[in-house]
Amino acid sequence: MTQTIASRVGSLVLLLLAAAGLLFAGAAPASAHAALTGSDPQQGAVVDKAPARISLSFSEPVSVTDDSLRVLGPKGERADTGPATAVSGTTYAVKLHSGLPDGTYTVTYQVVSADSHPVAGAYTFSIGAPSATSVALSDRTAGDGVVGQLYGFGRYVSYAGFIVLVGGAAFVLTCWPRGSGVRAVQRLVVSGWVALTAATLGLLLLRGSYTTSGKFGDVFDLDLLGQVLQTKTGAALVSRLLLIAAGALFIAVLFGAYDKRDEEEKRDLTFGLAVGGGVVATGIAATWAMSEHASAGLQAGIAMPVDVVHLLAVAAWLGGLCALLVALYRAPAELPVDAAAVRRFSHVAFGSVIALVATGLYQSWRQVGSWSALTGTRYGQLLLVKVGLVALLVGVAWISRRWTARLADSVTAVRGKQRERVTARAGSGGGARAASDGGKGKGSGDTKATKTARNGDAKGGGAGDPKRSAQLARQRAAVDAARQKQVRDADPVRHGLRRSVLAEAGVAVVLLAVTTALTATEPGRTVEAAEAAASSSSAGADTGALTLDMAFDTGGADGKGVVRLDIDPAQVGGNEMHVYVQRPNGRAFDIPEVKVAFTLEAKDIGPLPVVPDHITTGHWTASGVQIPMAGDWKIAVTVRTSDIDQTTVSKNAQIG
Repeated sequence: MTQTIASRVGSLVLLLLAAAGLLFAGAAPASAHAALTGSDPQQGAVVDKAPARISLSFSEPVSVTDDSLRVLGPKGERADTGPATAVSGTTYAVKLHSGLPDGTYTVTYQVVSADSHPVAGAYTFSIGAPSATSVALSDRTAGDGVVGQLYGFGRYVSYAGFIVLVGGAAFVLTCWPRGSGVRAVQRLVVSGWVALTAATLGLLLLRGSYTTSGKFGDVFDLDLLGQVLQTKTGAALVSRLLLIAAGALFIAVLFGAYDKRDEEEKRDLTFGLAVGGGVVATGIAATWAMSEHASAGLQAGIAMPVDVVHLLAVAAWLGGLCALLVALYRAPAELPVDAAAVRRFSHVAFGSVIALVATGLYQSWRQVGSWSALTGTRYGQLLLVKVGLVALLVGVAWISRRWTARLADSVTAVRGKQRERVTARAGSGGGARAASDGGKGKGSGDTKATKTARNGDAKGGGAGDPKRSAQLARQRAAVDAARQKQVRDADPVRHGLRRSVLAEAGVAVVLLAVTTALTATEPGRTVEAAEAAASSSSAGADTGALTLDMAFDTGGADGKGVVRLDIDPAQVGGNEMHVYVQRPNGRAFDIPEVKVAFTLEAKDIGPLPVVPDHITTGHWTASGVQIPMAGDWKIAVTVRTSDIDQTTVSKNAQIG
């Protein structure tokens, strides 16, 4: 029966982990947390003569290497002369060879944003006139592929290990000191330490390939590893490893010297362990705050300590919840988790929720910035899911608090009945009779295995027979396990508490997956800022060129994206038109058909159809597009992503 319950618990935990894994796997690869906000020359521009350099501007500072910016000619030859350099805080440039011939040139970039995520993209411009090009724009997103998936999984495991390690240790120290001697709790905390250590080492090895080539063969490239160690993220990972080593010493003391002390000595040692463990936990949490979202963007000096508090609150709540679940299911009958420990954890969890709400509100304002970003960006939508899961978790925790109160009442009632029974026996001599009955070995709790073990001992059958002794030992162990299980399952209140805590843990696993996906998603504030910079219709200072961005969704597989329309000089008469089709992550991709139509509704002119020619991946162009008169023209673009999936999007713009 014990094995049946254990298998059920194990199956449920595996199911929850699988659900979390599916949620995590369904998340998009790490998005670009620094967006490209401008370039010179602009995407699709046609310049009269070759520029001396190419410059790119981002929404925040980025890290560049010697090969971060590349310019390729129509035949794929390198047109840049050296490494990229910083021109200003967020603008970076690379010099070009002199005397470049006419044609279409491709600019590719791969940098690392200030919050540690890789950013990659490409676009084209032309010198003199557009031409065919042999450069095929890669459809690979920065940070995707096998290495990207492993890196994302490592991030999930590192967060989970940190939560189990810190929360489990905090539960023992603050709520249930006797739990330091429970083997199941010890294994839980140690497993958290092992998971955090292994994940951090894996992230350190994967980091170089993750931010550059994305090839698995580069994982063990020592040159790449050396470059990683010189970055902010590499320094954070190395610091985390050093702090994890200090955490090993803390665990050794907690489950070694601390467990062997009596109650008074434990109280004296608890303060020192709490201070030391708090310093180590805060340091580990700071390694995330110093290298990810909190370290970049608005109010970084405030955001980093807030992020540390947020991570510690999550660990205290969810990690303590895991420790409580293990204690309720695996603690021996002679050392059960008591109502006082559950009540103390309830107070810790309540304080953690208050801290999470306060820090979460600040983080949400900082990363989202507007109501439209809350509902219109992936980051905002994931944040809403996280808020819903937290609310659900609080509701289940409230149910657990009710079971905790009933558990305390039941314990008080049982103790009162025991005192009454002892008093009654002492007055009537029942204690002597009870002792006599106990000596006969006919208690109602005897089982067949118990009697067999007792009879074997009485007959001395195992005195000289090692096999018989081993058999009797196994029988006694089975009897003890059955008795412990019977004691644990006999109390319906404790059984109800176990079920509610198990439900909490299940919600917590999914919540952790959503939180990990949030850290790998471009903040809503950045998304809106980049869209505002890219989608605004602007007239160039010299040419009056018009640029329009229109999002589309054909409803089919791979049917979402953005179509960009460049019209130069956007005047009456002949115009040069470029059409670019990009995925939501900014990568160019091909679709079966693109058509454009111009309509001047005020004069009842049009639609005037234009079918551009395909030039390269995600790029179409048409020359001599005639605009007969000035006015507010409706420009409609029809995109077809499959044989049956098609949509038309439009915008109005002043031409002429």
